[in-house]
Amino acid sequence: MMTSALLSLNGQQIDELCKKIIPVKDDINLLSKIQELAGDVSVSLARTGDEWYRIGGVVDKQGNRVANDLSEWVERTYLECGQNLQTLIDYALEKQFIATKQTGRTLYFVVETGERAEDFILIEVDKTHEVSDRLMVNEDDLPEDLEDLVDPLNPAAIESYNFGQSRYQYRRKTDISLFMETLNQSHNEEHSVQRFMDDWNRSTAGTHKFCRDWIIRPYQHTGRYGEQIINAEIINIQAQKLPHLEDLVGKQGNTLNTLLGRFDRQAGYTFAWYFYMVKGKLVSPHSGEAVYKDITGDFAYLPKRDEAVLRDWISAPYNV
Repeated sequence: MMTSALLSLNGQQIDELCKKIIPVKDDINLLSKIQELAGDVSVSLARTGDEWYRIGGVVDKQGNRVANDLSEWVERTYLECGQNLQTLIDYALEKQFIATKQTGRTLYFVVETGERAEDFILIEVDKTHEVSDRLMVNEDDLPEDLEDLVDPLNPAAIESYNFGQSRYQYRRKTDISLFMETLNQSHNEEHSVQRFMDDWNRSTAGTHKFCRDWIIRPYQHTGRYGEQIINAEIINIQAQKLPHLEDLVGKQGNTLNTLLGRFDRQAGYTFAWYFYMVKGKLVSPHSGEAVYKDITGDFAYLPKRDEAVLRDWISAPYNV
């Protein structure tokens, strides 16, 4: 049952926090403020994504701000120059304008809302910093159109330097339980991510909080006919580096059970090897076949719930 504080946790509140808080290295200030908003439920910084960059703005040679949005500035100034590209190029060269870029990483915060795998809220916040990227115009390779001015194939590189402080930008908040309902409605067959979570809920792994080791990242992509397709990706957020489960071919009985148990202990919950296998991470799909052959023979070391999940996977294998 969600608390009243959690029910009031909305995107506008988080957006206001992001505007007020100056980022620090470990992001502890933002985390603590989100925790205050969420009340007595657990909030954690589950993952920090890989670095990315996007087009920034425009500054002059002294570093003074000309525009926050390079694309908008190019289109507007092109009109002011009588829609004459050469006039725009000459102007940019004369002023020695510099194009900047935004570099950043996406922070994934998790708010636990229940016991099922899908019972959590995912909050995505971008931590960005603006840096100088290039001269607006490369005199040795002049742009042929506006697109080439905004994102040239052969830019005139300069020494990079920072503009101002890092900042947080709120991206979105997703109630994963509600999102999965929408995802399932948009797909005719059971989505593999839903099956992964169903397997989690009915196995012995279900006694461990799913969102402490895995998160669901929602996304959209454009289909063949231009339609928007809702989709999801499962991401492993296990902080501890786990070893590959060694080749199980030829292993059986106590030896095989010991190998599985060792992996599960290192992962921190039972039946972990199965979910890493389905994810295609650290554990070969042949492992499931080896275990199934074992338990349908003379050995019975899997709990009945886990055995049922594995049998279903053997009948209809899937991965995520």
